[in-house]
Amino acid sequence: MMDSLIPWLDPFREVTMPALVIKILLAVFFGGLIGLERGQKHRAAGSRTYMIVCLGAALTMVLSQYEAQLLSTVWTEIASAVGIKTDVSRFGAQVINGIGFLGAGTIIVTGRQEVKGLTTAAGLWASACMGLAIGAGFYECAIFGFLLILITTTIFNKLGAWVIANARNMDLYVEFDRMDNLGEIISTIKSMNIQIFDVDTHREKQSNGVVIGAVISMGLPKNETHSHVMSKISKFDYVTLVDEI
Repeated sequence: MMDSLIPWLDPFREVTMPALVIKILLAVFFGGLIGLERGQKHRAAGSRTYMIVCLGAALTMVLSQYEAQLLSTVWTEIASAVGIKTDVSRFGAQVINGIGFLGAGTIIVTGRQEVKGLTTAAGLWASACMGLAIGAGFYECAIFGFLLILITTTIFNKLGAWVIANARNMDLYVEFDRMDNLGEIISTIKSMNIQIFDVDTHREKQSNGVVIGAVISMGLPKNETHSHVMSKISKFDYVTLVDEI
């Protein structure tokens, strides 16, 4: 058996009431902290959702350990007579499979052809895995995983925004009054020595009428900035919305 990295935590890896309390509290705390960051960004899954997912995964692993212990002690004679066998890893596998429906519910494709919710779905899946590690008493892995998940959703989110803002490729979503306006928008973009790769238009019925939008994929020259392009397009009277996606 592999030696634990933190020996003084060994008593809390067993199937005892103190260990159960530590596992449950740790799962709720770590899951809540990760969900807090998502909630601040008004994502579909917030602090409570992450808490429940991580807690449920931890309880699943505690249950699997408890049943394995019972089958080797109290239920030994009954299990051998009936031929009952258990594989504790199967409980965790069902958690990983079951978390899929939650993740799928957070992923949407907007009218701007923009996919949203992937980070939230991945966070829920990772939170469930972290809960399994906590429930199994693998605290070293759970703590390390928690720190990496938190770093990924905070620091790397800011880094990703900086990379996108300084990238030479740009996807711009524009809403305007009439389809005839698109020609002038494209001509303005080309006059800035910007290369257009693709234009995807759509019409969408809303309560205030029909909204016409276009997703324009383009390549910017070195001396051009994303903000300047957006500012140039937004000056048209018929343009109602300009957003980078």
